[in-house]
Amino acid sequence: MNVYEIRFTKEALKDVKKLTPRLKAKLKDILEKQVSQEPYSGKKLVGQLKAFYSIRLTFQDRIVYSIDEENRKVYVHRAKTHYGE
Repeated sequence: MNVYEIRFTKEALKDVKKLTPRLKAKLKDILEKQVSQEPYSGKKLVGQLKAFYSIRLTFQDRIVYSIDEENRKVYVHRAKTHYGE
């Protein structure tokens, strides 16, 4: 199976820096075992975010990403809550 390369935006890197070590490990696990292998397994978002997908990191936190099918890359845009700080 061809896996997708994972890339992070500057905004996502800021989010990751704020995560606890445990959540960083969980994020890595989700990206390596799920998103890089089956990127369309995430929830397709709607409205202004219709080009994005989301996977739950914690009860409140989500991983928001887009897929570049042509270049087989996944771009992580956010890795935090969407309920505010």
